Amino acid sequence: MITKEQVIEAQNEWGAGVVKIGSLKDNRSECESFTSDFLDKLYSFEDGPVLFKPTKCELEQFRPTKAEAKSYFIAGDDRACNEDKGFAINPWTKVRFENSDIILENNRAIAMGNYFFTDLEGNEAKVEYTFGYKLKNGALKIDLHHSSFPYSH
Repeated sequence: MITKEQVIEAQNEWGAGVVKIGSLKDNRSECESFTSDFLDKLYSFEDGPVLFKPTKCELEQFRPTKAEAKSYFIAGDDRACNEDKGFAINPWTKVRFENSDIILENNRAIAMGNYFFTDLEGNEAKVEYTFGYKLKNGALKIDLHHSSFPYSH
């Protein structure tokens, strides 16, 4: 059975990875290498499509491949989606999760809530998320990632 602690650990690792990507933005080759490893370690692209709907996407809303996810995180001249600006190279200094709740099963977990991204000036951006995890070789891998800004009227 997947535990709440495993989910929180996976969330903390994801947040730390996003911060690290931003810290490497001025060293493009290291940034690309780290981001590729980050996606391999935390997402299940090797098993097929990942249901990935990033926050800041208008034209190409869904990113089922590693190349498209990498494009969203770090953009670059070789980006897969032209609208990408490199979400993770903002940079962010902190990412924290506030889970509304977590559904735990033997080999699957789903977490939903808000996560908060702190920029260099200390401003926090609030974003809603749903992450689905599956247990693979003892590690949690993301196969569902939906992210959106809170409703505003």
